[in-house]
Amino acid sequence: MVTSRWTAAPAQAASPRRRGAVLERAILDAALDQLGTVGWNGLTMEGVAAGAQTGKAAVYRRWPSKEDLVADALQAALPPIEEVPDLGSVREDLLQLCRQARDAMFSRPGYAVRSVVHECNPVQAERFHTVIFDGIVEPTLKLLREVITRGIARNEVRSDAANGYVFDAIPAMMMYRSKMRGSEWSDRDLEEMVDQLMLPLLRPSSG
Repeated sequence: MVTSRWTAAPAQAASPRRRGAVLERAILDAALDQLGTVGWNGLTMEGVAAGAQTGKAAVYRRWPSKEDLVADALQAALPPIEEVPDLGSVREDLLQLCRQARDAMFSRPGYAVRSVVHECNPVQAERFHTVIFDGIVEPTLKLLREVITRGIARNEVRSDAANGYVFDAIPAMMMYRSKMRGSEWSDRDLEEMVDQLMLPLLRPSSG
């Protein structure tokens, strides 16, 4: 299970009867809490209902399966990935993008996404592919393309560096070290990755 710094909200007294969007928001929030504390494997519809202070039937009426519920919870919670401002150099642009990615990875929705990715079997994971790709992967790759294209225009980056292998390097490294080594990607870690991996990879040849 993915280790989380997030803890579920303490149980509260029964709240007034809720309906519609208010109840749905409470259920989706409770699903995120469950993913952050007990992970995908430990999440149950009963636990989500208890966290949302509603009945199990109210959950099943809206989401017939755990997969459907979690997919909607992730889609609703993932924050938009902001643009990377032009900070004047490819190094500073990459560092800013890496900080955004790091902060997203270790946010409440980020822990939920990692729980799903790390714990689901391949059949279950397929249900979340579109949510994760559209909400995280594609926006990050788009920003990487923009940063590298700006670097090419400044003659800081070799002209053939705008390719899929280069774009994949940062997301792949951050996910690998987070999962396999438990890295939380301090600012120093990000600087070392950019300086020792990305800049040598991107730098124009001197010949």
